[in-house]
Amino acid sequence: MRFPPAWKTLELASFGSLSKLYGNLKNTISSKDTIAKELGAVNHTYLPSWLQSISQLRNYCAHHSRLWNKNLPGSPKLLSKPPYNWVYNVPTDTSKLYLHLCIMRYLINNIAPENSFSAKLQKLLRKYPSVDPKALGMLPGWEEEPLWR
Repeated sequence: MRFPPAWKTLELASFGSLSKLYGNLKNTISSKDTIAKELGAVNHTYLPSWLQSISQLRNYCAHHSRLWNKNLPGSPKLLSKPPYNWVYNVPTDTSKLYLHLCIMRYLINNIAPENSFSAKLQKLLRKYPSVDPKALGMLPGWEEEPLWR
């Protein structure tokens, strides 16, 4: 019996499944480190909390939960010196959406550098001016940070 290539199979996996698959890699710290380094997460100690964070956000969105002014569970581990563009003004409130958006933007920038995530987020905030960016944990001038340019 011939199985399809892993990349084809993984295209169909949910984000939660991918997160669990990464977490369940056993006796392969070097494999986890290779994957984490490829994504800019340096090593295997940071990436699991990032994947968990994104998976939770995905679930909230899929179930039409409110993200505005919500305290999100979990606390993604932050790199002290990220190898790629990050924010100078690192948010201290890890329960707000902004930090989680920063992590998503960081990963997307490494996977697909020509992405439009930042432009779409800014357009969404302009479309709904009654949404207070501070309630999302966004700091003044966030869109000028290297990560978001």
